[in-house]
Amino acid sequence: MNKYFIITFGCQMNKSDSERVAQVLERIGYKKASKINGADLIMVNMCSVRQSAVDRVFGLQSKFEKLKTKNKKLKTILTGCILKKDRKKFAKYFDYILNIRDLPKWPKLLKIKNYELRIKNYLEIEPKYSSFPVGYVPISAGCTNFCSYCVVPYTRGSEICRPAEEILSEIKQLVKDGYKEIWLLGQNVNSYIFQNINFPRLLTMVNDIPGDFWIRFTSSHPKDFSDELIGAMAECEKVTPYLNLPVQSGDNEILRKMNRNYKIEDYKKLVKKIRKKIPEITLSTDVIVGFPEETEKQFENTVKLFKEIKYDMAYIAQYSPRPGTAAIKMIDNIPKEEKKQRERTLTEILKETALIKNKKYIDKTIKVLPNEYKNSFLIGKSFHYKTLKFKGNKNLIGKFVKVKVIDATPWGLSGKSIKEKCL
Repeated sequence: MNKYFIITFGCQMNKSDSERVAQVLERIGYKKASKINGADLIMVNMCSVRQSAVDRVFGLQSKFEKLKTKNKKLKTILTGCILKKDRKKFAKYFDYILNIRDLPKWPKLLKIKNYELRIKNYLEIEPKYSSFPVGYVPISAGCTNFCSYCVVPYTRGSEICRPAEEILSEIKQLVKDGYKEIWLLGQNVNSYIFQNINFPRLLTMVNDIPGDFWIRFTSSHPKDFSDELIGAMAECEKVTPYLNLPVQSGDNEILRKMNRNYKIEDYKKLVKKIRKKIPEITLSTDVIVGFPEETEKQFENTVKLFKEIKYDMAYIAQYSPRPGTAAIKMIDNIPKEEKKQRERTLTEILKETALIKNKKYIDKTIKVLPNEYKNSFLIGKSFHYKTLKFKGNKNLIGKFVKVKVIDATPWGLSGKSIKEKCL
């Protein structure tokens, strides 16, 4: 039997897409290979958000060439977020470059006879889940915001939303199968709307599904974050007090150039409202340093924002020019070393605020969902999305465990399980 191997780069949406690809490959007769050198088909699900992500895919080529000399029938597929410019470059390295939205047509494109998927939307394909006890459930795909630095509208197309009943059906099955953490995914989940069901209503409907599980979601755009959504988060007991709220910059002029459609004053008011309704919320953000023509003064506004908001976590990226985006026409005049320094500056502030917040958990007993076992330690997330490491048996993966926190760092907690309190 032919075997496949999947390499996934990028976001949770890409992970979820790879699970659907795996289902299709198994339906057409492939079996999952335990190692890449045992595969007859290698599928790479790529990310184009930053050039470094694209470079990682190019870096695979020498390995593929060696594998093909040993296995003459080896075929390679590239999918995911691929810019047109990169598509042309990759054409000489991959046997197939396929659009993820065309997944129902893949059997035909791969010349598989006597097999046809009679569906239009690839999100209807039942995934081959691979992240137990965490289940990734896309509620939408694509984006129409056109932030000036972002490739997603060009690589994933316009936003499409799944029917609510389809989403609920998938989640009910996951809960029945023992999944304990459900992620609702979309490039902008806040803008979800299908037959008069908006995102706050969908969140409530998911919360009403019977079972003991947590609900998380990503990604959110500040301009679409309504009072109704804040209320739903506060009222739904299964929705965890964690939110990634990308700010991207603390300066209004830079936000305007980024086409973010909000001012920093609006963002701060939103954070204040969220924290008033959900006082113990864990707040993370995304930020870009060194955006074209970002002055030292403009960067200092981001520094001030970090000191004021006091984030629990932040994903700090150095600006990377992306072909096809509006920002590519701007002058990328910030030297690489300056971008690195600005990243270090924000990271130091983050380390201070994150450590203070994490230390508050010391001596507290909290609920944790382990999903990884490494060197006799279990690693998982708490209800508030804090990473926690503790010694325990591997069979606790996928079970809620009561853990007493004994130490904290800026990036996580450590503790010991209260065995008699395992849930």
